[in-house]
Amino acid sequence: MARFLGLFIAAVMILWIGAQWLGGRLGWEARYAFLFDMIAIAAFVWALVATWRIWRKRREN
Repeated sequence: MARFLGLFIAAVMILWIGAQWLGGRLGWEARYAFLFDMIAIAAFVWALVATWRIWRKRREN
């Protein structure tokens, strides 16, 4: 699970940066940039919670 989380975080970061770059190149409205920001923040919060759960589970063992 920890390996998956590492790959997940890296993929979200790459997709987020790619969406920001693409939005700038295509002249998207700012609301789309904020939409991608909120999606990335939600993904990072989920990853943080999942990481905390893994840490807590390993600490109990």
